[in-house]
Amino acid sequence: MHTMDKEQYKGIQVFAEQREGVVQNVAFELIGKARELADSIGEKVTAVLLGQNVANLNQELIAAGADRVLLVEHDLLKDYVTEQYAQAITHILNTYKPEIFLLGATTIGRDLGPRLSARMHTGLTADCTSLEIGDHEDKKEGKVYKNLLYQIRPAFGGNIVATIINPDCRPQMATVREGVMKK
Repeated sequence: MHTMDKEQYKGIQVFAEQREGVVQNVAFELIGKARELADSIGEKVTAVLLGQNVANLNQELIAAGADRVLLVEHDLLKDYVTEQYAQAITHILNTYKPEIFLLGATTIGRDLGPRLSARMHTGLTADCTSLEIGDHEDKKEGKVYKNLLYQIRPAFGGNIVATIINPDCRPQMATVREGVMKK
């Protein structure tokens, strides 16, 4: 396993999924949640927007709580295509190094998320119902990890809620279902 300098990774990025020039509801919900998480750790929220002629959506994303928007426009990004989107976002993740990257658990997010986590050599928790920031003490290693993303999701048929953490790899990645977070 390659070691990484986690100190380089800062802030929270949200994939601002749009279809035919309309930002999907789940993206606004995630930006709202990211805002709350980022405020608790003194970080910034960046919306990642891909498409063609979608710059007009920037203001909506800022109004929803993003500090800034990373906009990638190209004819090949007009509609979602796995490889083009995965390449573009991998480049963004490698360049801007977010500590946390969130996607909606939509058909697009479920396709894109695993590809990004594989390319970034990091984990991905699917279908989270809640996200929190917290610390984790590894008693075996005698280490305390500060401000980790608690990725909370149902497990074992929904009878148990599991909290998943990723202390060693960045970005910490999760997909979240629409409707579980408030806009």
